Amino acid sequence: MRAIELQTPGGVDNLRMVERPMPEPGRQEMIVRVKATALNYRDVEIVRGSYHTAFPLPLVPLSDGVGEVVAIGAEVSRFKVGDRVCGAFWQRWVGGGFAMAEPSYQRGGPIDGLLSEFTRLDEQAAVLAPAILSDVEAATLPCAAVTAWHALFTEGSLKPGETVLCLGTGSVSLFAVQFAAAAGARVIVTSSSDEKLAMAKQVGAHDGVNYRTDIDWASGVLALTDGRGADHIIEVGGPQSFAQSLKAAARGAQINVIGYLGGSDGAINPLDIFRRQVKARGIPVGSRESFEAMNRAIAVNRLRPVIDRVLPWSQAAEAFRYLDHGSPFGKVVLDHTL
Repeated sequence: MRAIELQTPGGVDNLRMVERPMPEPGRQEMIVRVKATALNYRDVEIVRGSYHTAFPLPLVPLSDGVGEVVAIGAEVSRFKVGDRVCGAFWQRWVGGGFAMAEPSYQRGGPIDGLLSEFTRLDEQAAVLAPAILSDVEAATLPCAAVTAWHALFTEGSLKPGETVLCLGTGSVSLFAVQFAAAAGARVIVTSSSDEKLAMAKQVGAHDGVNYRTDIDWASGVLALTDGRGADHIIEVGGPQSFAQSLKAAARGAQINVIGYLGGSDGAINPLDIFRRQVKARGIPVGSRESFEAMNRAIAVNRLRPVIDRVLPWSQAAEAFRYLDHGSPFGKVVLDHTL
């Protein structure tokens, strides 16, 4: 079978199409014909060698994908041949708290991802793809969507009428916009682009703040909420934006720390956490249990992921470049049938 490997660190020029042996299913395993995969910024960092953890190479990238079960091993009971499944980001985090996750079993690093014609999945590390979604749409779910769901619902217990602040219009924030709006929450989005703020409103956001023209964007959030602030914050900027997230937070708010797009250096005054009694937590994607709950909500609310661009999987290098430099609005997806 064909697969695309990262053979040496340092960038997309080190991605190579190779031939690998066809995998065979072991006990409680299945073989999946990959139909589509999707990129995350984590994948970009791994390929260019800037990720905080170095993984053994060669490595097949990408944690996110969907495919059709074509063979099953002994004692498989959760799936059958012909089922359409997504692989879970954490291969051994079925449910419960993060203590149940095993870092050595993350798809796309350190174990091989789905950028190949076929992949082998443990039946405990997969979920049925929502029937209402196409392959291209379903491929986007395992990392960004589960992260947003886990933050707002599994951990956050979001309630109708609460205010959700989503920083930026990256894929995690856009999924959070859709989920929160469907749950009856008020959603505020920040962006440096008025055009993207308008696009975010089309998928469920109620208000937007341009942080380029309004540098003190936390004050803008407070103005929109009559001084109360946001109850849930999707914090993807890191230390550079955290201080303003605290300023924009309501008393007792929950700040979900997910990324560091604004950099990894900065200063935080812990007294600001104390004064507002804010709960800040890291969100490491989520469990299979969160994934399955999210998929039920997607089906009931007929939500569709925001897709920016679809490319043939053989053009993976171009997709990586576009995600890194093209400022997409929505997911970048690779179609493995092209």
